[in-house]
Amino acid sequence: MKINCLIIDDEPLAINVIKNYLEPLENFEVINTFSNPIEGLNFVKNNKVDVIFLDINMPVLDGINFIKSLEDPPLLIITSAYSQFAIETYELDVLDFLVKPIEFPRLMKALNKISKRLESKSNPTPENSAENPFIFIKIDKKRMKKIFLNEILVVESLKDYLKISTLTGKYIIHSTLSDFTDLLPERNFLRIHRSYTVAIDKIDAVEGNSVEIEGLRYVIGRSYMDHVKQRILNSAN
Repeated sequence: MKINCLIIDDEPLAINVIKNYLEPLENFEVINTFSNPIEGLNFVKNNKVDVIFLDINMPVLDGINFIKSLEDPPLLIITSAYSQFAIETYELDVLDFLVKPIEFPRLMKALNKISKRLESKSNPTPENSAENPFIFIKIDKKRMKKIFLNEILVVESLKDYLKISTLTGKYIIHSTLSDFTDLLPERNFLRIHRSYTVAIDKIDAVEGNSVEIEGLRYVIGRSYMDHVKQRILNSAN
């Protein structure tokens, strides 16, 4: 599924940042960009747009009034240097708010939200949404891979990269463990070490200062020990 993206920002540099991030991703296509919000508004009214990356502080028509002028808005991702607008925009059903300068890992969180929302619209049945959630990960310059959350075993930090071990394969992505763990539902996943986040239901055994998953042992960090054991005990009840 190609996701049609529109970027509206009065700063050409800001447009190029998002455009360059999206360009290698095969699921996302930048169909147009505008530095003039009026021209962008006319384009939205006459073309199929799935998501708009929209600046707030623009001349003639600011982002808030741009949104209010849309009769049937697509998904909206705000990109702004002014975080104080966040509360006001969320009241307008904005999907996400990205504070400039935008880093790629933070953008990936927004892209996963977009994919989930559009997938749930096209496949609204429980078996395709709530019961089998997924995320997309960027595994090379031109490919994003769908991973079902119930298949993830362990996420391991490798400095600036992560190794994601699943029931069906292993994947290396560029991200931090903290950023990726934030994408995962807290009730299903547990940070056990500065280098490991694990799926709670995939833990086969706990022995001493380690957990066993699929025959491999992963050390529990000393500072994580009490919290990890409490979460595991609670999950058994």
